[in-house]
Amino acid sequence: MLNNKKAQSIIAGIDVGGTFTDLLLVADDGVKVVKTPTTVENQAYGVLAALAETGAPLSEIDAIVHGTTTTTNAVLERKLSRTGMITTEGFRDIIEVGRRTRPQPYGMFGRFEPIVSRDLRLEVPERMDAAGRVVLDLDEESVKEAASQLLGLGCESVVVHFLHAYANPDHERRAVEILRDVWPNDYITAGHELLSEYREYERGVTATVNAAVRPILHRYVDRLQSELTREGFRRDFLVMNGNGGMVSARLVDREAAKTVMSGPASGVMAAAHAAKRAGIDNLITYDMGGTSTDVALVMDAVPAVSNELDVEYAMPIHVPMVDVRTIGSGGGSIAAVSEAGLLKVGPESAGASPGPICYGRGSTEPTITDANLLLGRLNPENLLSAENAPSLDAIRSTFDEKIAVPLGIDTDAAAGAVIRVANDRMAGAIRIVSISKGHDPRDFTLFAFGGAGPLHAVALARELGIPHVLVPTRPGITNALGCVVADVRHDFVRTVNRPLDLVDMGEVQEIMSSQVKEGNALIKSETIPIENIRVFHGADMQFVGQTHLISVSLPRLDATREEIQEIFEKAYFNRFQVELPEIRANLVNLKTSVIGERPDFDLSQIMDARFRAETVENARTGKRQVWFDGEWLDTAIYQRDKLPTGGQFAGPAIVEQMDTTIAVEPGNTVLVDTDGNLSIEIGDHS
Repeated sequence: MLNNKKAQSIIAGIDVGGTFTDLLLVADDGVKVVKTPTTVENQAYGVLAALAETGAPLSEIDAIVHGTTTTTNAVLERKLSRTGMITTEGFRDIIEVGRRTRPQPYGMFGRFEPIVSRDLRLEVPERMDAAGRVVLDLDEESVKEAASQLLGLGCESVVVHFLHAYANPDHERRAVEILRDVWPNDYITAGHELLSEYREYERGVTATVNAAVRPILHRYVDRLQSELTREGFRRDFLVMNGNGGMVSARLVDREAAKTVMSGPASGVMAAAHAAKRAGIDNLITYDMGGTSTDVALVMDAVPAVSNELDVEYAMPIHVPMVDVRTIGSGGGSIAAVSEAGLLKVGPESAGASPGPICYGRGSTEPTITDANLLLGRLNPENLLSAENAPSLDAIRSTFDEKIAVPLGIDTDAAAGAVIRVANDRMAGAIRIVSISKGHDPRDFTLFAFGGAGPLHAVALARELGIPHVLVPTRPGITNALGCVVADVRHDFVRTVNRPLDLVDMGEVQEIMSSQVKEGNALIKSETIPIENIRVFHGADMQFVGQTHLISVSLPRLDATREEIQEIFEKAYFNRFQVELPEIRANLVNLKTSVIGERPDFDLSQIMDARFRAETVENARTGKRQVWFDGEWLDTAIYQRDKLPTGGQFAGPAIVEQMDTTIAVEPGNTVLVDTDGNLSIEIGDHS
């Protein structure tokens, strides 16, 4: 691990995506960027291949920070460990009954399969009331019998989830002590240790997800750590958490659920860092990769973190995570015409293998990437992952057969329609993180990254009225950059669940003070260098009698009752445009985030200054016909590495670089800032 600032001579940030594994190696003498294909069967191989390609001996690397999709994929694909549950007698169906919501607001049918099947959910006599008072003592023999039965049924992992353990965890603690004597491994999860807040369903599902992915994450991390050690790495590598912080690989599987969405979270952290350096505090991050698109909101240079995220229908994971919304729309998303004659794009994806048709790996399904290629937006000679790529005529023939003819349009219009439908879906995701939460997209900058994001960003900004787009220096490795620049972060939540006018404000301050103290102690115990510590307080609130929560920020630790009431009422009105002065506010949870800020990283290092041309015209490599909104236009082509700092140019233009392509529409103007970002002003498209 890192012991001081001088020890940070070489740091590797690694992000494993659906198509590529990205690596950013930061050393005193420069920066190296690597992209290698993701090895889906075992992500560790792709990580090791990327490290090998840097040429840096692992023995000389001081820190490796890794954003992983291991747990995310396991949950979404339901490739989980066989897990058993021990719960309070009479309550084994909590995680299945849920909230009785529907997967679609107007749908008549929906199917939900709990993570732990009913035969593996066993009950034991015990009971606490909501105030934490013992109603029925724990039957310890029943715990032993349940453990024996679950082992006999082939369970590898177990979760203990008792009623009202957030108020008094004594029974859960004792059950875990008993299990440690009989369970053959360390895969034991106690619900209160992961999430100490009310609502048994959400707490139960969160704990169950943790238990089900813990063995998977442990095996992956252990295998990768062993391989790194064998190759000469002498430290524990660090793993990104979903809240944008990091934790040692040695400890990460204990709270495995917190790594869900760690990959997307690292990109948001990088975006916040880059935008802050550019003087932009409020932005919408837009990360379009090969298989999916992730969007998030950053306000006052701090990414929005939520405890209320559902990874999928009936799958709430209520640990602090960067509020990232994901849709199945990436460069590899497959386009098809449905039986009803409608064009659909995604969520099915060609993935890393075989990938889009233009990669030449045997795929015959048209994708977004193929559409961009046919429309002149991509250079067929510069496709990073192409192997024995088919001709444009062959790709055009496939589009004719599968899209154009069924829709009764020509090939160009078919490819344009694929882009338009994909853009509409992605614009919808941006609306979810902004408009649906009371924020006007026009007040934000769109920060576009990922291998495909910059191709679509200006069209989305125009659609949503966003006036400004910022494209970072290396969009395709922004998630890896997030691993390098991410701060150390610890989040705490404590349930109060009382009407605000009945809350003891002294108790509120005591709770938040204790959370700050615990966070400071944890950061102090880390061996990662910290320059400054920031503390943020917040609360989850609702009107008495309501179910859904609204998260609000508190200005300081000693905020008064009146201030909290006013902040909540304002947030409620901004969200719903409704005032309810006759109903009391309810203070549900108190939240504290303690953030240890790491030393600043000069982003201008990422772009090698040796390649910069003296003028923008010297960075121009030619021109070609590119399709913009229904017409082919003569379009200037620029090489990103050659663009000089301070250079300006106007659209239509295509900017090409190793890890992405940027489409600049007619009416857009572009400025290259001091960090090498492309600052794009969205003008009238005519």
